[in-house]
Amino acid sequence: MKRILIIEDDKSISEIQRDYLTMSGYAVDCAFDGEEGLAKLRQGGFDLAILDIMLPKMDGFSILETLAEEKRIPILVVSARDEEFFKIRGLNLGADDYIIKPFSMAELVARVKNRLKVYDKMKDKPKDSIQIRDLSIHKEDRRVFVQDREVTLTQKEFDLLCFLAENPNRVYDKESLYEKVWGFDALSDTTTVTVHMARIREKIEANPAKPQYIETVWGAGYRMHG
Repeated sequence: MKRILIIEDDKSISEIQRDYLTMSGYAVDCAFDGEEGLAKLRQGGFDLAILDIMLPKMDGFSILETLAEEKRIPILVVSARDEEFFKIRGLNLGADDYIIKPFSMAELVARVKNRLKVYDKMKDKPKDSIQIRDLSIHKEDRRVFVQDREVTLTQKEFDLLCFLAENPNRVYDKESLYEKVWGFDALSDTTTVTVHMARIREKIEANPAKPQYIETVWGAGYRMHG
């Protein structure tokens, strides 16, 4: 039986979530402030956490930041804050999903099932795979999936994406990427990198204009959000 931790200061909300998840076959525990939630997460034994943002003692963003190097389970953020800034911040800090309140319990259960399914697949993937949230890169057979949808990349698009994914959170300028992926000095022409990056984003990003995986660091280059 999968174990779920709900970190929510509103006890009536947490009780409703607990009841629906329990009826769906999950074992559920609750924490009612950020410090208690973090302590329980660190104790381990959970398969997924549902994390509110606005919490006493320690907010949800702080929990995500604290767990950045040790998170081993999917975390679903729930919040009444529907501003894009909050959603992007949560996802960039490592949340696997961001659900805006109010939402139906049927939607919550469906998202929990989906995240557990994706996570179980990730654990079963061979070691030559790279997993960054919903992006899966299989190096041996050179295949790329976004969620369960396979995307087709050219040879150099794959090589470029794979290089960035193997070196997450580091900024590379166009010249360095050209030299490392194409194997030649960039000289003065970095247009090839720009074109390939645009094509990769069109294929893996839900909104290429607001990329969640490959970030443009203006004046410096590109960075893969790990």
